[in-house]
Amino acid sequence: MSRHRRHVLPGFKLTLGFTLLYLILIVLIPLSALIWKSSTGGWEAFWKTATDVRVLGSLKLSFGTALAATLVNGFFGVLTAWVLERYRFPGKRLLDAMVDLPFALPTAVAGIALVTLYSVNGLIGKPLSEFDIKVAFTPTGITLALIFVGFPFVVRTVQPVIADLSLEPEEAAACLGATRWQTLTRVILPAILPSTLAGMALSFGRAVGEYGSVVFISGNLPFKTEIAPLLIVTRLEQYDYAGATTIGLLMLFASFLILVISNRFINWHERRTAQ
Repeated sequence: MSRHRRHVLPGFKLTLGFTLLYLILIVLIPLSALIWKSSTGGWEAFWKTATDVRVLGSLKLSFGTALAATLVNGFFGVLTAWVLERYRFPGKRLLDAMVDLPFALPTAVAGIALVTLYSVNGLIGKPLSEFDIKVAFTPTGITLALIFVGFPFVVRTVQPVIADLSLEPEEAAACLGATRWQTLTRVILPAILPSTLAGMALSFGRAVGEYGSVVFISGNLPFKTEIAPLLIVTRLEQYDYAGATTIGLLMLFASFLILVISNRFINWHERRTAQ
């Protein structure tokens, strides 16, 4: 007599139906509307917007600064997650809570705070200006804002993996005569690489579409510090809905392609380590 497996959730058909309905309402319909609206002006209008110098400049700035911020968050996020999990020190709980601050803080408030600190007359910007270093209203300021909003994604994605890492492989490597650098590169990093890439992908996705914290510190100068989300808002204010959705569609395709590549790399790395 065969025994049926019991599940906490209802049957497969019911849960699958709810899942598909949820995805259709939340994901598929909005994306379909985006594609439909961008095509209302015809292929010629779509191509004209997609190849516009101002649009290409804003896309280059958005993806370039997002990539730079993601790389910085990838390094310091892993370092922070390692310190929070492997060491005990005074103020650890406070530091751990501060990591989640960008999640709770409104992005507009973060942007105003960054401008206050890094403007020419700001607490940090004024000393830097004496060395002819400008942060606010430059691509550097945009990158700084994106680092701020994307940092928790890497830390919170890597932190549980580091917590589950056993000390036995590290101790075995030390007993076999491995240096700390060899232990780091051959034992620790391969174990946390998939989660690190996953956190970086989340950080990149957040950075590309960030608006609130960037709009204040960027200065919004066309061809210099104008990001793609701001250009979308500008097109909407001009009632150019087809142009705004075209820019959004370009960002969607580029972001989706980057996420697919990163996920394939993660899967490839997991299969390789499992062999």
